[in-house]
Amino acid sequence: MDAYDVLVIGGGPAGYVAAIRAAQLGFRVACVDAFERGGKASLGGTCLNVGCIPSKALLDSSERFEMIRHDAAEHGIQVEGARLDLAKMLGRKESVVDKLTGGIAYLFKKNKVTSFHGLGRLVRQDEGGWVVDAAGTEVVARHVIVATGSSPRELPLAPFGGHVVENSGALAFEAVPGQLGIIGAGVIGVELGSVWRRLGAQVTILEALPGFLMAADEAVSKEALKQFQKQGLEFHFGVQITAVTPDESGVTVTYTEKEQEVTARFDKLIVSIGRVPNTAGLGAEAVGLELDERGFVKVDSHYRTNLPGVYAIGDVIGGAMLAHKAEEEGVALAETLAGQAGHVNYDVIPWVIYTSPEIAWAGLTEQQARDKGHTVKTGQFPFSANGRALGHGDPRGFVKVVADADTDRILGVHMVGPNVSELMGEVVAIMEFGGSAEDLARTVHAHPTLSEVVKEAALAVDKRALHL
Repeated sequence: MDAYDVLVIGGGPAGYVAAIRAAQLGFRVACVDAFERGGKASLGGTCLNVGCIPSKALLDSSERFEMIRHDAAEHGIQVEGARLDLAKMLGRKESVVDKLTGGIAYLFKKNKVTSFHGLGRLVRQDEGGWVVDAAGTEVVARHVIVATGSSPRELPLAPFGGHVVENSGALAFEAVPGQLGIIGAGVIGVELGSVWRRLGAQVTILEALPGFLMAADEAVSKEALKQFQKQGLEFHFGVQITAVTPDESGVTVTYTEKEQEVTARFDKLIVSIGRVPNTAGLGAEAVGLELDERGFVKVDSHYRTNLPGVYAIGDVIGGAMLAHKAEEEGVALAETLAGQAGHVNYDVIPWVIYTSPEIAWAGLTEQQARDKGHTVKTGQFPFSANGRALGHGDPRGFVKVVADADTDRILGVHMVGPNVSELMGEVVAIMEFGGSAEDLARTVHAHPTLSEVVKEAALAVDKRALHL
């Protein structure tokens, strides 16, 4: 029986990063992963195969298509007869995925991580550690890391199949739907809705909550909703789905809104109402691995489960279901196993929605800060007063800084606008070190850049923005 120091079950962002970092630290490492794409083993989990990467590829392609059709003329570029080749666009998406998933396989080989393709299951504990069924081969490991990720949650009224799809199906439509319905106005819903709206679909988004992006700062969510509605996305909030009836040509959805029953007809229906942990087949019940009431693996602050030598990270333990959060947990756990001080600061994890305009935030919203007892001061600056944004032709949105009025420490930063995903790096860095609005305001930013809006918002905390 092969023996390893560390065996990782799951090859997504949490699992493959944990495996690589553990190997860098001198452990003998194996990873068992069951994900397949196109009938072949494909490392990288949901993120690389059917999540973060392919969706961003389509978001970029669809945004270029819309720019050529609607915005190029403003730049003095006349384009006639632009048409969509959807098959080629989807093919480009797949080539990006192939490159990155193949890169993980290369990194495993480079770092001498043994890879098993198939299911991983905890079998029993013996004197050498944990015996794991790794795709039909029993191996033993001193440390086992459960990183099996999550899957889309089904709506009981609308099981996946046919014209009712989850995110992976929504990334592979063979034709642009004329009428596209989406249940769930979260990150996946608005990103996929944006893709297909740009390509020609009429998009209707149905959301059970009474408002849009209620986890975001109120000012950001209001601005984002206004921009999306201007683009043609149709939103309905506070709805209750009462019936979903698919047939050969589409889907009929019945819902109540403001106590009125409404029936809508769609060619395709995307259901994006959250995700559930992947623990089926793990052997949790047989070995006594403790799960919580929602099925997530229970861990302590060091990712230890109730079983000695068994750990869990990523989506399967709950919390923010973000690839970068999962990766950092993989690094922190590997370093902890090596006797180092692995740590993740969950207070400054950035959130990003890759729509146009983009939405990003880290830390507390203004209301959350007040609810926690902070005396708050804020600064806000618009992209419409920024030279680079005007040069790009995209002056939508703003940056908002939330700081403690007594200490000036930055409590949160919230953005909606062009490329704000790339502006979050400096924000989380300064927040990680407990920086103040003054620190950010005094940092020299290159001109002309979009990042100057961050500086000006920090200046605005003390009402001394220079260009407004």
